[in-house]
Amino acid sequence: MKLAVIGTGYVGLTSGVCFAEMGNEVLSIDNNQEKLNKLLNGQITIYEPGLEILYLRNFKQKRLMFSDNIKEALEFADVIFYCLPTPQEEDGSADLQHVIKVTEDIGDLLKDSLKYKLIVNKSTVPVGTVDMVKSILIEKGVKNFDVASNPEFLREGFAVDDFMKPDRIVIGAESEKAFKILRELYEPFVRQGNPIIEMDIKSAEVTKYAANSYLATRITFMNELANFCERVGANIDLIRKGMGSDSRIGKRFLFPGIGYGGSCFPKDVNALIKTSVDKGAKLSLLELVDKLNKEQRNRFFQKISNHFEGNISGKHFAVWGLSFKPNTDDMREAPSVSIIKKLLDGGATVSAFDPVAMENARFYLDEKISYAENQYQALNGADALVIFTEWNEFRNPDFDKIKSLLKEPLIFDGRNVYDIDDMKEKGFTYYSIGRETIFKGKN
Repeated sequence: MKLAVIGTGYVGLTSGVCFAEMGNEVLSIDNNQEKLNKLLNGQITIYEPGLEILYLRNFKQKRLMFSDNIKEALEFADVIFYCLPTPQEEDGSADLQHVIKVTEDIGDLLKDSLKYKLIVNKSTVPVGTVDMVKSILIEKGVKNFDVASNPEFLREGFAVDDFMKPDRIVIGAESEKAFKILRELYEPFVRQGNPIIEMDIKSAEVTKYAANSYLATRITFMNELANFCERVGANIDLIRKGMGSDSRIGKRFLFPGIGYGGSCFPKDVNALIKTSVDKGAKLSLLELVDKLNKEQRNRFFQKISNHFEGNISGKHFAVWGLSFKPNTDDMREAPSVSIIKKLLDGGATVSAFDPVAMENARFYLDEKISYAENQYQALNGADALVIFTEWNEFRNPDFDKIKSLLKEPLIFDGRNVYDIDDMKEKGFTYYSIGRETIFKGKN
């Protein structure tokens, strides 16, 4: 098939590359000239494991092309995917300005055309957005078209695997023609038998929000349970294993930490909350999830502050990990940012290392912190090590080297990277989430 993908962010670039990998011809559209110039010159613009190899292969084979011209995309393709940003507004709602602008531009270009076009929304948008897109196109005089909803379920750090081997494909449409086109497009991706689930458009729009909000709720429940475990002397890691072995619950999204972040969970939870309020069907549980997620970051900062008896002025902290999760350079809503800002506000200084996210971190933290060339350089002369992201390279470090570089053997671990007994044996003071605190090798 000949496809157009409008937007080359995490979802758009991954979608375009993976569609091309299956033999489709893909024209990706973006109005960011700096990003476009990189992509046209063989330089990938996001960090996502496995994506660069596929991008280069399909770019060289000319199955993957890039442009800033929507008219060119409409002339090239009969199926146009929206992979546009829908950032959070101050009131929690999704900002649909990019969706509206692109739709208006398409409407102006197609108003005199009789050729069929299928517009597919992959962007995460509130229920009713496809109806709005249809209304704009009808008002512009576009006649022969369908608009479908095809939400993405990509995990940053695993996006290529998730796209190439999806658990399921969700398609919301109104015509058999639209279903047939998307069924044909996606069948090569589900050869192992995973389902293509067809439904009405509004149900498809809600499905994405429902999935992300439920996962955010699981994470928040585990964080709350971890805080309870600290009070009663239980171990959240053992409880997690006991829970996850139940087939009704499963093992995923049961890891406690310093709260969820990224481009999806915070935004999607708040957008669903806002829509529920607007529609008079308030989702009170999600309001609490959002509130507790923010509080979890504050609780972690409080552990640090309490250790130093409420005075961190003049203290220097080493930070390992800045991105909101491993295997991505995404800093959007990363818990590290808000906690580091609290450290700075308290008069502390910070030296940080992240394997891939330091360039993006500068957008959020500027030069208010120093950026180390490697994880050990960040430790020089620090009063403590703070771990925000559980990158694999942090899992088995040289603990003797850590002790020699820190002023004292003190670690605040926001991701439970290390084993409690190991930390006790190695003589660290070790704070984690939902487990006992070790004081220099003692209980």
